[in-house]
Amino acid sequence: MIREATPDDRTAVAAMLARAFANDPAMSYIFPDPRDRAKRLPRLFALLFDADAPGLRLVTGDAQAATLWQRPGTPQASTMDLLRQAIPLVGALGFALPRAMRVGDALDAHAPPERHWYLHIAGVDPSQQGKGLGGASIRDGLARAAADGVPAYLETATESNVALYQSLGFAVTGEWHVPKGGPKFWSMLRAAD
Repeated sequence: MIREATPDDRTAVAAMLARAFANDPAMSYIFPDPRDRAKRLPRLFALLFDADAPGLRLVTGDAQAATLWQRPGTPQASTMDLLRQAIPLVGALGFALPRAMRVGDALDAHAPPERHWYLHIAGVDPSQQGKGLGGASIRDGLARAAADGVPAYLETATESNVALYQSLGFAVTGEWHVPKGGPKFWSMLRAAD
């Protein structure tokens, strides 16, 4: 049911994540106009899918759910990598770039200092939510984190997701807001098994 994504999954996963995050508080802050958000999210999630390739990209067989993980100790991108990503990223974000940077800076500021697996993105197609697909994908990633003996970390801007993550063993470690009117986030950590 859960498998590692391949480059061939990029378009389907990006489109599914765009639907899953259409009303997400962070994405709504970055892209306040719903029509602009709908246009830009598939491009943004395609870039994030690519960026998380060194980590772990898990999908259901039909890409109706996906989790994108970053491995412990993932090095920061080099200046050359950042330059290569800059033009596509600016194209995906447009005038939303300053808001996206505020969100990104706040996420970085609240990440735990210890080595951890980072659940960067988890999404389920809205038509498939409530069927356990997201939980199954997250549990698969958690099993890999447990094998490494390090905690798993995530943050969410959707309050209704907190209970789901708690049911998977995560505990809230902080609540904070993105500066300049940004959304509230919950930082959550799952201890190493």
